[in-house]
Amino acid sequence: MACVLEAPLRMSVLSEVTASSRHYVDRLFDLDPQKVLQGVIDMKNAVIGNNKQKANLIVLGAVPRLLYLLQQETSSTELRTECAVVLGSLAMGTENNVKSLLDCHIIPALLQGLLSPDLKFIEACLRCLRTIFISPVTPEDLLYTDGTVISHLMALLSRSPYTQEYICQIFSHCCKGPDHQTILFNHGAVQNIAHLLVSTSYKVRMQALKCFSVLAFENPQVSMTLVNVSVDGELLPQIFVKMLQRDKPIEMQLTSAKCLTSMCRAGAIRTDDPCIVLKTLPCLVRMCSKDRLLEERVEGAETLAYLIETDVELQRMASITDHLIVMLADYFKYPSSVSAITDIKRLDHDLKHAHELRQAAFKLYASLGANDEDIRKKIIETENMMDRIVNGLSESSIKVRLAAVRCLHSLSRSVQQLRTSFQDHAVWKPLMKVLQNAPNEILVVASSTLCNLLLEFSPSKEPILESGAIELLCSLTQSENLALRVNGIWALMNMAFQAEQKIKSDILRGLSTEQLFQLLSDSDVNVLMKTLGLLRNLLSTRPHIDHIMSTHGKQIMQAVTLILEGEHNIEVKEQTLCILANIADGTTAKELIMTNDDILQKIKYYMSHSNAKLQLAAMFCISNLIWNEEEGSQERQDKLRDMGVVDILHKLSQSSDPNLCDKAKTALQQYLA
Repeated sequence: MACVLEAPLRMSVLSEVTASSRHYVDRLFDLDPQKVLQGVIDMKNAVIGNNKQKANLIVLGAVPRLLYLLQQETSSTELRTECAVVLGSLAMGTENNVKSLLDCHIIPALLQGLLSPDLKFIEACLRCLRTIFISPVTPEDLLYTDGTVISHLMALLSRSPYTQEYICQIFSHCCKGPDHQTILFNHGAVQNIAHLLVSTSYKVRMQALKCFSVLAFENPQVSMTLVNVSVDGELLPQIFVKMLQRDKPIEMQLTSAKCLTSMCRAGAIRTDDPCIVLKTLPCLVRMCSKDRLLEERVEGAETLAYLIETDVELQRMASITDHLIVMLADYFKYPSSVSAITDIKRLDHDLKHAHELRQAAFKLYASLGANDEDIRKKIIETENMMDRIVNGLSESSIKVRLAAVRCLHSLSRSVQQLRTSFQDHAVWKPLMKVLQNAPNEILVVASSTLCNLLLEFSPSKEPILESGAIELLCSLTQSENLALRVNGIWALMNMAFQAEQKIKSDILRGLSTEQLFQLLSDSDVNVLMKTLGLLRNLLSTRPHIDHIMSTHGKQIMQAVTLILEGEHNIEVKEQTLCILANIADGTTAKELIMTNDDILQKIKYYMSHSNAKLQLAAMFCISNLIWNEEEGSQERQDKLRDMGVVDILHKLSQSSDPNLCDKAKTALQQYLA
């Protein structure tokens, strides 16, 4: 019997809940405006802090009615204001609530409300807009669909501290990328917001500061403008420096440090400026200390990583400030003990976000070790560092994996570490695993790291080869992603350097002639140069040159002709002539040049070229073809003499370039011997 009653019982409870909410919605339709107003005020009081009640009212259709009342010219300003307040309260619930509000086209209704002359109503609309725009489910582009909106918001900035706070908050949340930055900049954001940095309201100062931190990020135009703006006779960088003093709230210190960091990276402030060296950098290192909150430590480390990423002096300075390298090791032990955090909610939050600390630490280690060998050594000697990186490569979070690969890439620039720590921890194994199946952004950094592990002095080179790397790298060369194509071919180039014949043959087989031609006709000069570098490494040592040219000679000669005839830069043509010089060094391979009059004419042409590098490369070809001690040298010398090569050699022996002169004299001696 109880089972039969169970479903109806549930139904009655649900209908009771919605029934208790229904009267709020019903009152919105009363014919007496005073009763409607009271109904909205009662609804406002009922939904504060009550997500269940918010969801019920949305289900019962309160939103379209509230929006109707808000937009009606006949509604009193008080009623319209209260409607905006309730809608703002509903938006503070769950993400589903915000989605429901967006589906009812709340944004155009609220933007329309901003045209009202009544300040209280404008503030209520802005407060609601702010709540909706800071939700992750709201598309930022909704702010930019109508060009007049930004202009109107800029004009409203002067109305009150509330309009200033909310509008700056909307801007900082909706400014995602260069397009948005440009729109806001062109609408006078810098001039309109600058004076808010000295507002008497902390909230206004803070939101204005956040606005500048997103406007200036990776934006030279904004950064160069900010550096020259002054408020009350004080330049903005000086105002930012005051805001990162120790007595200011942490949020303010961090955000002003981000502003100065962006300006420095954009070149608006020099890296050796005291405001960077003595203020910004120490402030960010302070944020990494273990007595800061998790999110402060994450933001501090990530901003510092960005600040020092490309400047070796800042890297050295950061590495010796407050024992930073050791301090970062604590990021991996978090939370170290439950007793340290008495607030259970905080502990739960931090456990869920501890991976962000690991990500930030890897990022900062990567920046610190980007250039200096001593810093890399200190990082690797930090307790369990290599184990932490190896573990990081297999974490579930993509961001942690990417940061761990970046850190590994930074450390892999060290010859010493490639020979020791990288080998001791068999780093290549997890790296190869990462390369099997990862998003492109991870693949790009992982394949760059693999390039370093394949250098000839790296002990990891052999096991990587045995684990099927050739097939993997050949597949990367076919990627649509340019960086992956470059890295794939670069790694193969490193692999082919002084390699055994079998490895070279495997590379050529894996690439296929068709793919080789594809790479040689790639529109990117980097891909072309690395492919030529690969060919040059494949065609080294005589037995290898002869073997490869006996199987792939026709195609390689075609490729060489193609490039020498094409519109390419000096470096590309020089590299191509060097490949010909290598072929000319073969025993049987050189016949492929001697029987190809077209190629011989091209070599002759480059001997008289205006560029000395190309002349020298062409001379190497000639020297290898006419070398006396080799079989058939007399016939080759005669053929080249008939072509007029000896006359050119005589001219070059008088050259003012000592290298050309010497090379020409050496070649002429072969004729005299």
